[in-house]
Amino acid sequence: MKAIQLTEFGGPEVLKLIDLDVPEPKGHEVLIEIQAIGVNYADTARREGQYVVETPLPYVPGSEVAGVVKAVGEKVTSVKPGSSVVTLLGTKNATGYAEYTLADERGLIAIPDGVDPQYAVALPLQGLSAYHTLKTMGRFENGETVLIHAAAGGVGTIAVQLARLWGAKTIIGTASSEEKRKLAADMGADITIDYTKEGWEQEVLEATEGKGVDVLLEMAGGDVFRKSLNCLAPFGRLVIYGVASGEQSRFYPSSLMEKNQSVVGFFLPQMMRKPSLYQKSLEELLNYMQSGELKLTIGGVFELEKAADVHRMLQGRQTKGKLILTP
Repeated sequence: MKAIQLTEFGGPEVLKLIDLDVPEPKGHEVLIEIQAIGVNYADTARREGQYVVETPLPYVPGSEVAGVVKAVGEKVTSVKPGSSVVTLLGTKNATGYAEYTLADERGLIAIPDGVDPQYAVALPLQGLSAYHTLKTMGRFENGETVLIHAAAGGVGTIAVQLARLWGAKTIIGTASSEEKRKLAADMGADITIDYTKEGWEQEVLEATEGKGVDVLLEMAGGDVFRKSLNCLAPFGRLVIYGVASGEQSRFYPSSLMEKNQSVVGFFLPQMMRKPSLYQKSLEELLNYMQSGELKLTIGGVFELEKAADVHRMLQGRQTKGKLILTP
């Protein structure tokens, strides 16, 4: 089978197309013939050796796949060959950038009839991240005000729609270009702001009559994180789910005390250790999509061998919505 592998950390050029043996499922494993692969910032962090947990070399990236079950291990009872499924793979050696992969049957979610695998694959990582940053970690409640950075991205476009579905009073989305801000508005953002402009945080405060926001989703790090702290309302919760800028931030925890504010971290693989949370929320997202209440933005579909180009596009902020590879 064809796969994309890296044997050293570095830029997109370290991603190489190679041949590997098709693996055989054992125990609770199933063999999936992959139809669609989700591309994420986590993949670029893996490639650079900057991921939250260690990346073993050689490594085949990609944790988000949709496809058809082709074979099952001897202990599998919940799924049969021919089933269309979507799943998140393990963090140690995901092997998603490939034509086939192994997955644990306990992490599989059936793709509803009529849902394209390319849309289904856009949900596990970014959909679950949007869902749990807002609801589980951000403790979002009906009637609250939300600020979503990178609101035209894969997580952002879903988070904007979920905040609207769940009854947000005001949704503020930030994005770097007029085109991206229009997309955020189309998804349901009430106010859009250019976070690359000086003084954007003041625009947030003006939009909330000086009160700030109740929940803030932040994935850039650096200067964006520091300024975001100034946008929190009393009892506000800032949820960190990435550091796309690569710049770590230093702040004084005691500054949170005056207004009873919180800064919370989110790492999806930890959520995967609670199957009840993972499965229920992903099924809910799939149902939203099937009913038309949740619309996914596909930023582009590319052949597997174009993985390096797709990483360049993603890190160059040249995209909006979800990027997908197909074997």
